[in-house]
Amino acid sequence: MKITRLGWTAYAIAIVTIVLDQISKAWILSTLGTTPGASQPIAGPFYLTLVHNYGMSFGLFRGSELSRWLLTIFSAVVVVGLAIWARKATRPLLGAGIGLIIGGAFGNNLIDRIRFGYVVDFIDVSRLHFPWVFNVADSAITVGVCLLLLDSFLSEEKKLANPDGHGL
Repeated sequence: MKITRLGWTAYAIAIVTIVLDQISKAWILSTLGTTPGASQPIAGPFYLTLVHNYGMSFGLFRGSELSRWLLTIFSAVVVVGLAIWARKATRPLLGAGIGLIIGGAFGNNLIDRIRFGYVVDFIDVSRLHFPWVFNVADSAITVGVCLLLLDSFLSEEKKLANPDGHGL
């Protein structure tokens, strides 16, 4: 199957996301060390706080070694499915959203879990009443899902405005 131009764009976004995520984690580990709980203020309510996340995004579903591997396998299946979907992307928001989710899932749930046994989280905005510490990959997944939802909404709106597929 031929890969669309936007499919290649999705793959490029995924690679950039993985690189930025891993560079940010290497930097945070060299800055704060490897001891969980180490924290450094940045500006106002923004802190860098090292957390070893054994669960999913925002620390959800923490558990045993079995859950770690189940999350890793699930993430791998999702990444493969999204990579296949990306091949036929024809809308920019769809391609960008898929790329961000692939990059975030690959960076967090595959690289970190295999390398460390946990995900490295460090962006702490708890002083803004957001209790979870997260990372670049979590942000990419969140933005990617929002882009997919927006793409779906706009695509559906376009279909409703022009149901027969012909111009006005």
